Amino acid sequence: MSETYVSKEKLPGIVEQLMGTHRVFGPILKGQYHQFALLEESADLDLAFRNTRLSPKALFHPHSERMFEFTLEKGNPDAGILKEVPKDYRSRIVLGIRPCDAYAFKLDDRNFITDQFKDPWWVQRRESTTLVGLACNDPCSTCFCTSAGSGPFDTSSLDVLLVDLGEGYLLQAVTHKGEQLMGDLAGGESVPEHCTEQAAALKQSAEAQLGIQFNLDPVKQKSMVELFDAPFWEDVQFSCINCGTCTFLCPTCWCFDIQDEVYQSRGERIRIWDSCMFPLFTLHGAGHNPRDQKLKRVRQRFMHKLKYYPDKYADGIACVGCGRCVQHCPVNIDIRQVARLMAESCVCPV
Repeated sequence: MSETYVSKEKLPGIVEQLMGTHRVFGPILKGQYHQFALLEESADLDLAFRNTRLSPKALFHPHSERMFEFTLEKGNPDAGILKEVPKDYRSRIVLGIRPCDAYAFKLDDRNFITDQFKDPWWVQRRESTTLVGLACNDPCSTCFCTSAGSGPFDTSSLDVLLVDLGEGYLLQAVTHKGEQLMGDLAGGESVPEHCTEQAAALKQSAEAQLGIQFNLDPVKQKSMVELFDAPFWEDVQFSCINCGTCTFLCPTCWCFDIQDEVYQSRGERIRIWDSCMFPLFTLHGAGHNPRDQKLKRVRQRFMHKLKYYPDKYADGIACVGCGRCVQHCPVNIDIRQVARLMAESCVCPV
């Protein structure tokens, strides 16, 4: 793993250099919240943030995406023929992404890249993107990434990791793509002797702040049917209003709907985010709805993330511990507490 050091006064110049060869996306303060967007100038980049309200998953899986376009014009030989809408796959850098959000993309790959099919748009965006992460020196109180298989300094899904050391940043290349990016930078310096030790101390401190907030090992051994019928779901669902905030903020919720929008003789087929919290999500064409009650929808969300996904893939839970759903839920439902309830229900009484 190669390392370099960049002082904060030199960072804008390096960002401008990157903008000359790539599209660069980063956290920008818009209104009261930060969000990942295309940088128009280096001054727009704001790395003094704790986390964005919306995860950067929209960079790979847009909230609303035009897939195909078509015409219904009478006499047109192309009438009714779907034509793919052109997309921009030029090289790009996502700068300042948190390790948990980068880790989410690896989980999302399970949905968009399978043995049976590959989503071509997801694949091409992944291949054309370099992820430059920003370590979390001071995690939010709602974060629990260390309990979800990630961590505030996790490099498993990044190409480069930035560590804020106060006066500058320590850059650590993680992948070959990261090595290439750092090799092209002008303005990097040799790493001062104390920086690596300082970064290690910051990592240890951040992980200690989070600790391990729940243990789902008992859930792995529990029958799916027993958990499905557990009585605590009644209490969990009581305050939920099915607003969908948790799913829209979540970096590992990938559900979408496909609709055709037509105006006069022109039409578009679009893909838009959907949510298992919405009553119409599972409504069948015949009128039957297997999740017509709120309890069933709430149970589905947590069972999928904490039981169904781990059982199917044996590779951790479908959650990265970013804490957005905890922080922004209007009725204070906490997935950490639900995880504890699930684990406690699996412990046999003495």
